[in-house]
Amino acid sequence: MNDNPIIAVEETTSGAHVTRKAGRGVIWNFLTYGLGKGAVLVTTAILARILTKDDFGLLSIAIVAISYLSLVKDLGLGLALIQRRENVNEVANIVFTVNLIIGFTLSALVIPVAPFFADYFHEPRIIPVLRWLGTSFAINALGAVHVILLMKDLDYRRKFIPDMGNTIVKGVASIGLAYAGYGVWALVFGQILGAVTSVILVWIVVAWRPRLSLDLALIKSLMKFGSSVTVSDFLGVIIDNIDYIIVGRVFGMAELSIYTLAYRLPEMLLIGNLWVMGSVTFPAFSSIQDKPAEMRRGVLAAIRLIQLIAVPIALGLFLAADPIVRVVFGDQWLEAIPVLRVLAIYAWVYSVGYHIGDVYKAIGRPDILLWLTVLTVIVIVPSIWIGSHFGLIGIAWGHLFAVLVRRATSLTLATKYVQIKIADILKELKPAFLAGVVMVPFALLALKLTANAAPIVQLISVVAAGAISYLAVLWRLERDNLLRLIRMVSGAKQNVQA
Repeated sequence: MNDNPIIAVEETTSGAHVTRKAGRGVIWNFLTYGLGKGAVLVTTAILARILTKDDFGLLSIAIVAISYLSLVKDLGLGLALIQRRENVNEVANIVFTVNLIIGFTLSALVIPVAPFFADYFHEPRIIPVLRWLGTSFAINALGAVHVILLMKDLDYRRKFIPDMGNTIVKGVASIGLAYAGYGVWALVFGQILGAVTSVILVWIVVAWRPRLSLDLALIKSLMKFGSSVTVSDFLGVIIDNIDYIIVGRVFGMAELSIYTLAYRLPEMLLIGNLWVMGSVTFPAFSSIQDKPAEMRRGVLAAIRLIQLIAVPIALGLFLAADPIVRVVFGDQWLEAIPVLRVLAIYAWVYSVGYHIGDVYKAIGRPDILLWLTVLTVIVIVPSIWIGSHFGLIGIAWGHLFAVLVRRATSLTLATKYVQIKIADILKELKPAFLAGVVMVPFALLALKLTANAAPIVQLISVVAAGAISYLAVLWRLERDNLLRLIRMVSGAKQNVQA
């Protein structure tokens, strides 16, 4: 038996225990995400007023390139480690060793590969930027398994420390270097310093110490699970970045930076929240993979909670896009407003039933997720290519069409594999939908009454009107659930203080 609290995994876990642990994990993860993205938003707002559009465009291209190369960073073994219940310590050492090998290999591979990306985008300045960012593969490999073990144990309280360390150091370094006149290099070295900080802190907060180990038979076993996930992730990266690839190639750096900033707000405020919850729901679903009734209740509860959050954010971004862009990024980014409105709708559709994919992975059927991703690739590539003929707004509409097809298919499959009826899903959407219907006229009225006011006044007025009206309806419809959530948060705070 292993005494390490991170490695040790209970063989029998009650549904109530998992629910409490997952609930605390969600709260800590949202705290990390909220503070982290708040810092990122402030950093981006400052940098948007210092750096040029070309600077943002160059970094966007480099990050897209890194995203593609990172697809093989652990061959899906990290998720396999989360899902695994036996020989966890041995598997963790093997995954750590494989990560090191792949991480340092990818960092070296970026050097000869960088010119090909530069040729594709007709932008030679990307070569040194990409090569420096490539060092992040080796850096992150040193702490990846430590982070995975924290996620496996749903210990997001300790994961908060390296995550926030990364965010703070990256933001402070980027702003300081930008003011010093380093241009795009402020963003590059901010990323690297943030990664180094995260690795140092995660080694401090996690007591586990790895040893180098390789077992080809065990790696092969893990890859049976991980291979489908890796292929799915590869296609997922195509889906997530095909718009950047086409915008950068067809329209250039300045237009790419406009599109990137338009996408950043829905990503930070909504899509990122889904990723946060996904990092908790997958381990939680994995721990009850043999209890379909609990799984079904968990999925429906996740859908309800997500929509209570997603609807006001998506509506707020759509209705208040103009004052948001003016206040957050400045008047030089006004071209992002119509793109932001379409992407707000996209983000909401993306949120509906998002975590059903975690169930497929938890029950050992990542192949279902793979085929859904294949379908999305088949739809999204021509959709965005056709949309590109209508400018940035056409790109956004192409993204929206593709996600509509995927969600419709995914929810249909859920009726078979998760035993959830479409009527069940609609029932979970109802409270947020009704509150959103009430919210819209109040937000529009606030916009009209403050039409001649300063953008910051208009934004505050719209947010206040929308939030008060939305929460008032929710308090009437969802009072018990809101009180339960408050008690959960209070309990988590008490645990933190203890």
